[in-house]
Amino acid sequence: MAGAPERVVSINLCTDQLALMIADEGQLVSVSKLSQDARGSAMAEAASALPANAARAEEVFAMAPDLVLAGTFSSRATVQMLERLGVRVEKFSAASSMGDIRAGIIRMGEVLGRQDRAAELLADFDTELARLSDAPARRPRAAMYFANGYTTGEATLAGQIVHTAGFANIATEEGFAAGGFLPLEKLTLTEPDVVITGQPYRGASRAEDVMRHPVIDRLKGRAATASVTDGDWVCGTPFVLRAIASLRDMRLEMEAAQ
Repeated sequence: MAGAPERVVSINLCTDQLALMIADEGQLVSVSKLSQDARGSAMAEAASALPANAARAEEVFAMAPDLVLAGTFSSRATVQMLERLGVRVEKFSAASSMGDIRAGIIRMGEVLGRQDRAAELLADFDTELARLSDAPARRPRAAMYFANGYTTGEATLAGQIVHTAGFANIATEEGFAAGGFLPLEKLTLTEPDVVITGQPYRGASRAEDVMRHPVIDRLKGRAATASVTDGDWVCGTPFVLRAIASLRDMRLEMEAAQ
């Protein structure tokens, strides 16, 4: 592992998790605070074993890293300051496809000097993805409906999870390639076979009121329902396979009941 970085700090939820899966023991010295929150992180327990950072340039620089892992949407001020101070920063784009996940695994292996470990992870990912990719000729129709009536199409990671699990995406039917707002009236007229909603946060939120609307309750009464688990859906990591498997199991149950 000659030339591999010895002190790696990650300041992004998704690079946190990829690094936790690929880094050598002791190589990763800090992860972002978000990675320790089980609501959005699939690796909260493992992340909690490391010091957390708030992605501030001063605290990251004080850790004397020889590599910082960031996302393309990480704090621009933090990234630019670290680069001006001579710290190597590798920025990873958000994944929106299974191909992006594969590319992210490969690249993380390269920047960490852990190509062999990344190759093992990638082989396992490809094997399981192939097993789960058995879509039927006639796909049941799924509607994703989140806070503020937001929905996502197939040009997103969530959309690719739904597609790979064997469902047709109503957002795509309605012309949303990436995402957009779908009125309740239009959602009702689509008559989905499955309604996929987000898990509400604690407390009150006007943005989430729409997911508790009586119309949604009636739709759920006629269709199958599923709930997005953010930790498996948010980042381009092998944990998306758990989200795919859960939806696929639902589809198989629906097919068996017909």
